[in-house]
Order: sequence, then C-alpha cells, then structure tokens
Amino acid sequence: MTSQAALQAYSRPVTAHEWWTLGIPAGLSTEVQLCVEGEGSLDPAALGAAVAAASQACPGARLERRGLEWADSGRGPAVRVAAADSFDRFGLDSPLLRTRLGGEGEPSCEVILVPGSPATVIFRACPMDGRGAMLWQRQVFRALRGEQTEGATGTLGSDEVKAEIAARLGIELPAAPESAGGAWRSVLGPLPSQERRSLWHRRTIDGVHLGVTAKIARLVATCGGKEGLVGIPVDLRPFMPGMQTTAGVTGMLKVHAGEGDDWKDVDARMYAALRDHQFLAHRSDATVLTMPMSLIRELRKWVDDMSVQSEDVIRERKMEDQIAIVSHLGAVDLADFSAEGFHATSCYSLGSVGWAPEFDIVETGSKTEITVGWRDGPGVAGRVEAMLDQVEEELSPRARRAWDGNHTGREAPADTLTGLFAAQVRRTPDAVAVTSADGDLSYAELNERAAAIAAALDTRGIGRGDLVGLVGGRSAAAIAAIWGILKAGAAYLPVDASYPDARITQILSGAQVPVCLTEPPRADFLPAGCAGISLDTLPDTPPRSWREPAGQPGDLACVIYTSGSTGAPKGVEIEHRSLVNYVGWATREAGIDASTKMPLIASISFDMAGCAVFLPLLAGGTVLPVREVNAVTLREVLEDGGASALAITPSHLDLINASGVRRSTMRVVMTAGELLRRSTAIEAQKVFGPECKILCQWGPTETTIVNTSHEFDAERDTDAGVPFGRPMDNNTVYLLDAQGGFTAPGEPGEAYVGGVQVARGYLGQPDLTRQRFVRLADGTRVYRTGDIARLLPSGELAFVSRADDQVKVAGHRIEPAEVAQAIEDHPGVSQATVIPRSRPGREDKELCGYLVGEPGLTPEAVREFLAGRLPGYMVPAAIVAVPEIPRTANGKTDARQLPDPFRDAAVGEDRVPDRDETTAAVARIWAKTLQVDAHLIDEQADFRQLGGNSILLLAMINEVSRSVAGRRQAAFMAQLAAIIREPTLGRVSEIARQTRRASGLRAILRRR
Repeated sequence: MTSQAALQAYSRPVTAHEWWTLGIPAGLSTEVQLCVEGEGSLDPAALGAAVAAASQACPGARLERRGLEWADSGRGPAVRVAAADSFDRFGLDSPLLRTRLGGEGEPSCEVILVPGSPATVIFRACPMDGRGAMLWQRQVFRALRGEQTEGATGTLGSDEVKAEIAARLGIELPAAPESAGGAWRSVLGPLPSQERRSLWHRRTIDGVHLGVTAKIARLVATCGGKEGLVGIPVDLRPFMPGMQTTAGVTGMLKVHAGEGDDWKDVDARMYAALRDHQFLAHRSDATVLTMPMSLIRELRKWVDDMSVQSEDVIRERKMEDQIAIVSHLGAVDLADFSAEGFHATSCYSLGSVGWAPEFDIVETGSKTEITVGWRDGPGVAGRVEAMLDQVEEELSPRARRAWDGNHTGREAPADTLTGLFAAQVRRTPDAVAVTSADGDLSYAELNERAAAIAAALDTRGIGRGDLVGLVGGRSAAAIAAIWGILKAGAAYLPVDASYPDARITQILSGAQVPVCLTEPPRADFLPAGCAGISLDTLPDTPPRSWREPAGQPGDLACVIYTSGSTGAPKGVEIEHRSLVNYVGWATREAGIDASTKMPLIASISFDMAGCAVFLPLLAGGTVLPVREVNAVTLREVLEDGGASALAITPSHLDLINASGVRRSTMRVVMTAGELLRRSTAIEAQKVFGPECKILCQWGPTETTIVNTSHEFDAERDTDAGVPFGRPMDNNTVYLLDAQGGFTAPGEPGEAYVGGVQVARGYLGQPDLTRQRFVRLADGTRVYRTGDIARLLPSGELAFVSRADDQVKVAGHRIEPAEVAQAIEDHPGVSQATVIPRSRPGREDKELCGYLVGEPGLTPEAVREFLAGRLPGYMVPAAIVAVPEIPRTANGKTDARQLPDPFRDAAVGEDRVPDRDETTAAVARIWAKTLQVDAHLIDEQADFRQLGGNSILLLAMINEVSRSVAGRRQAAFMAQLAAIIREPTLGRVSEIARQTRRASGLRAILRRR
C-alpha cells in the first residue's frame, strides 16, 4: 500500500498536451472511457467503497484541476447509477458519455453503473490514457473482491517520460518524420460541420487476430484507393520498469500505408518505427501553457472550422496529416474485472474524439472489441457502420461465419414431453408401449403407472421445478418412473443401479435431490436428507382426485451426469423444449412410427437412453428393454423381438456385428457417442441388410443427445471415419480455432453447438457453466464441445480429434482428472495422474493410471478401491506405481517420461506351459481382442489389467460363448456376473470348460 504522506503530497502539473486537449469545442469528448459488461449485478454502495479504496491507492483518479496543476482532492470519484435504458451498448448514444470532466475545480474522474442484462460499469477519466485508466479500473475490482489494492503514484507526463527513456537508452530524442499529407475525407467523408458531438460505434468480432493493428491501419488508410498516415499510440510504461502511473504517458507512431500494401508491410513499418524509437518524437509545444484557456478554446474552434473545408485545403495547409488513430489496449483477463455477483463478459474502450477518427481495440478472451469514435452528423453513423463492416470482413470473412449447413431454422417447439405423451395415449391406448420379460404394457397401462408415481410424488410435495433421483436399470419399471416424474412436473436424474454405492451417493448428494425412486428395494446408498421410494411399493393406478399439472417447454426435464474435469461428476440440465425438438427431428429423420420397436440398450444414466424412452413412445411404437446386454440377449431382441430401430454406440454396434445375428427386421440404426468407423458401418450393413439406414450422428450430452446426422454410403464414404453430417432442425455448429476465430473450410476447429437443444448449464456449477456455455460475438449462445472437426468438400462435418484429454469409452465421456482424483482418495496414495493412451495398432484410447503410493500397495488393491467408487468403464485399463509424477517446466504432467504399459510391459512369464484345448482357445480370443501375444498371457492375467474396457470384455465373452461354449451359450452367459467379478484367463476358461462338459453329458444322455 502507498504511504499516507505520499498520497497527500500527490500532484502534478498539467501538460501542454492536456491543456490543448481541454480546449476542445463543447460537445466533443476529451475523456478516456472504459466500459465493462457483465452478468449479475453490483451493489452501488459496495462499488462506491471500492472506487474510494482504489482511488486512494491510485490518487490520479481523484484529481481536480487548479489552474495549471492537477491536485489530489482527497475525494474519491462519484459513482452514479443510471437508468437501464439510458445507455445503448452498441450505438453508444448517451448523454452519460458526453458530460465533460476536468474543468476548473471539478472532478476529473467518475464511475457510472448502468444496471440491466448485461450490466455495464463505465469508468470515465480525463487526465489519463487508456492504460492508466485500465490500471485504476483493475484496482476497483480488486477492492470489490476484498483483495489488497496496488498503488500507482507516478507523476511524470509523456514528455518527461520520453526524455527519461531516451536518457536510459543513451540516444537523442528523434525528430518527427515528415508528413505525407492526406485527409480523413477519403474514408468517412468530410468532417460534419452542423454540430460538434461525439459519436461512438462498437463491433465485437469473434477471435483474437494476428496483426490486428496493422490490418485495421492498412484498411482505413487505403479505403477508397487513397493512402495516408495512421497514428498508433505506444504505451511508454514498459520502457520504464517499476513505473506505476495513471497519467497519460503515451507516445505515437505515424505509419504510412498505400494502396499496394498488405498488412504485413504495415506491420513491418510499425516494428521499424519502434526500433528507431519514433514513438519518442512528436513532443508537445510548451508555449501552449502560456495561453489562457479562453484563447485555447478560440484556437481550437478556428482549427475545427478549418477542418471542414475541402480536402485540397486540408492537404495544402497540412492541418491534420493523421487520417486515423488505431489504438490497441492489449488483451485483458475478464477475471480482473469480475467480483462476487458480477461476472465480466466484455471490456471495451471509447477514446477521445478529435479531428481524426479513433479505432480502439481491446482483446477479451476469444473476442476482439473494436470501437470507432468520431463526430456525429448527417450520414456519419451509416458511414461508420460501413467501415466497421469492412473491418469485420477483413478479420472474420463472412464466408467463414455463414455456413449454409446452419440454415436449419424451423418453428420452435411449443410442446412438452408429457403433453405429447398424453396425446399419444389418447390416440392409441391399447397399443403395446413396452415389451419386457415381465410382459407387455399398453399405453393406457404405462400412463396409469406413471400417473400413480406422479401422484405419490405429489403427496411428498414434489412438483414443478423439483429434481427426483431414479436408481434403476433397463426395465419397464424404470421407464414408467421416468414418465411418472415428468408427469409430476419434476425433472428426473437417472443413475444406473449397477454403479458402486459410493458413486450413486456422490451423484445424489451433489444434486441435493429430496426424493429418489429406486428399482431395487434398498436405500443404503441414499445420502442424508434424501427420501427413498421403492418402485415395487407403489400402486399401479393413481387416486381419482389426482390431476396432472400443466408444464411449459422451458421446464427442466432431466439432469444427466457426466464425468467432470474438476474431479467430480457434473449434472447437465436439459429442458423439455430441447428434448421435444430432438424428438421431432429424429422421428422424421429415422422414420419412427407406430410400427417401430426400439430396444433400450443404453444405461438409463446415459443420455442416449432417451432415444428409446421417447422416440417410439411419442410415435405409437414399442420399447424393448434389454436388461443384460450380451450376445444372447442381443440376438434375441434383434432376431426374435422384431426390433426395427436402434440407437447405439459404435462400440455396441461392433458387439452386435460379432454376435452372430443372422436375420433382422431392422430399418434404421442410429449411432452416436464415438467415432463410427467405416469398417464397422460396412459390417453392420451386412448384418442388417442393404435396406437398413445406418446413421452416423454426433452431439454431446450438453446439447441434448445428438445435433447432426449423416446417412452412411459405402461408395461415397471412403475415409476410415464416417462423417457426422449436418446440423438438425434448430441446431447450429460453428468451427472456431484456438484463438476463437472462425476456421476456413477444410481447416480443423473446435465445434461449438448452438440452437434450441443447448442445455441450461451444469447443475449448481455457475463457474463451469460460464466456461463451457459461451456466446459468440453476435450474441448466439453456444456450447464448447471440445471436439475438433473439419468441414468436408461435401459440406458435411467430420471428426478429427479432441481438444483435451477427454476419452470416450462405450460412448461415455470420461475426464481423466476425475479418475485421478478417485485414485488419490485411496489412503495409501499421495499423488496420481491418469493419461489416455492407445494400444499398438489401435486408434481408440484407454486410461492408464499412475500413482505414487506406499510401499507394497498393489495395482489390484487400487483397482478394488476404485471399483467401489467408479463405474466399471471409468476404472483405468492399467495402473502403474511410479516413484514420482514427472512434470514439465510449466508444472503439467510429462507423459513422455511415464512408462507405457501397453507398449513396455510384458504380461506373465516369458512363455507359459502347455495348455489344454479350452484354455488355448480362450487365450487366442483374448489375444485377438486385446491385440497382444497369446503366449504372454498366463492364467492369472486379468482381462482388465491387459487393457480391456467394458465393451472389449463383452466382446471377448461373446466370442468365447459363440466359439468355445458351443451350443451352451445361454448357460455360459448365465455365468456373466461371475466372469465380470473375476475376468482372469483361468476363470473364463474354467467356466467355458464346465459348460462344454455339461453340453457333452446332455448329448450322451439324449443318445441313451
């Protein structure tokens, strides 16, 4: 903090430049004005206290002019609260911005708070430059956050600083370069003479752009085929290390641009001028300080009048050789301008207005804010907007922003899921809605059971806006529970009953659900404050007095939990309108109708389960729940169940391809969740027949199931990965580069999804929601998917890679950080990290866990620990103990120094002894599935430790069942739970051996 004595002594003389500027004609702005936009609100009293504290540390903010001296008034700048409609954040036409500061004995700074959405805080300062005002602005927000403010008490002006810099460099102050003449008339027309009033216009452009200053300078200088000098302010603070001042300490470069120049030519001249220290030239004429202010004002008015004369006169008299000023205030961290209850979303600058227009640039995260300040007059606003159009086209060409694949607008859905379901029940009450091992349910029966559940929830005070947990499996009871929760007006949170109890408790506790419906009759996983209701205790019909509440499209429908990068799972909030929009599109795209039978294969906790729960039931079709997913059950539902539509991950489709399905009534297969490989699609086409449509779809949970679709064509789709197509109804996809700018066709970029299916955000995690759910420059709300894609010449999108370490296993997104946190929760582990790695010869990635632990801690013990806390698909394929976690210079995990268990580690002994026929056959299947040497797998080897995930495990079991167990596949599959508990080569082989023996014995008995 700055000493009180230093603050009381703070004063500085008015510089010649400031004296000349103060004489600008009335109506024009001399102030630097910085605007911060944000979500939320600020308390005026708290803001006033913060302004006072920051201005005490930065006394340059509380100056008043006493003749030719700026003196500390001892009073903090006033904080004014303006009406929300008094400020146009784009046209920036407001009297608030034209109040003059810095008059004799008057304040030189003020702060204006404009509430609204967004709220805006305007910092106005007279005796400061842009960087100085920004320094003070940062201290105000530091004070708002309760942080210690940093002092800025420097008193030197620009001319003194220039002299000091020259002395430090051991050079003479350079002379100003010769003027090249020119006038602004060639760009925006003549200066308006009817009135003198400042005008500002603003344009927000996506991306941070290389050479932005040079690009804008070249554009404005050469507009209309002319040429001229552009003034480029240079902040002098970096040349004076340790100097902290809010005073105006700015130099000026004058850079020429001609018609034949590109931006790199202008950029080179800028650097050459910096090298030659031209920013130290253009010093003020000190004789100005001898003139009274009344004379200064008369001179400024005379010069102003002369400036509206013809271009020839301006050029002849060289009254103004600068045709524009381009000022870049640099990149800002919006966190610096945020506080409790207020999250900054943008910051932009409004420069002072002289004879030459000023372009101010501020980079805010992944956007560039550009404002133009000039004089108002007839036609000026239109010319300024036209100039900004050219600037935007230069930085972000419209051809990149306006992809025709985003022309997907249709009338927005005005229904709810429950409204659509009720209408379907009225149309087909006796049709079969659900077919399961427990029998058939008609639409009327399903509706009655759902209504009974809704009524039971109602008696417990559950209604619209509430969240209800559902712990269950793929069953008719779970389907009825989903519709029952929705009928109650609440939203459902589905959790797979097979998850470890600790995982279920973690999710329900994090969501703070008051009630949880459970399919198994147990409640030991329920957190405190959560009441459990077993579904088998509820009646099949509701009381006669119960009435279903009305809902709205914007009501919350469900919360789907996914893996979280912060070490804990995160819940995605999805509204009715999002699901209704998806249902409408998918029903048409996939040909879903009353004849559709769709298996429910995905876990209810997975968003893809919504395909089977909603699509057939809102079209009069039938849902076929598959309780246990294996080769036998898949064949049964696909061959004998009459399934005609399927929503599935590519991994599960691989499983079906290998399951031995020989006949099928399938009409459409929708794949999503992972990259669909061409080889998988071709095999599926063989399995289901040429008339079956194979759709490759894409979309994260945060944008409601899927957002794009492509019908596979083996002749057209020749790449290894199948494209994922174009956006569906009311959905948009944008590809942005690492700087936030739109990519050119064919260039890879991160996919951002917009439209009606974008979720509300993450339940109870506003900071994470702001990070991932963002807005483009035009205000479009989008979700950052983290998927890197590119636009193909066909006009469709194709997957390229991930922008982070996120991994997909069986369609489930996994954040390695969450798995690493779970490993570190083991009492014997001090440090852990999880790295995605690929096995030799395979493209898909699997998780490898590395830990620093106590001596004697085995991977098996850690795996057992994780199995009690994480779903099976999140447990790493390999766990390796290391002496330390290596780090790079910036503190990140150095994966290159960690052993690769898939490449380096041998499994078992060098060679295993001779095996019997069954074990040898199982080992060959393991080797083929895992792509390892069969001779290096001993009988104690664990399939998961060799890198087998849940899908590979099922694929291995299915193949053993088919080719080793023989006719006794059902008997072998009956031992599925035992195999999953102990998936060693010896155990699998023994179960297969016992099955074959039983099969042989029965054959002998039949012959007898």
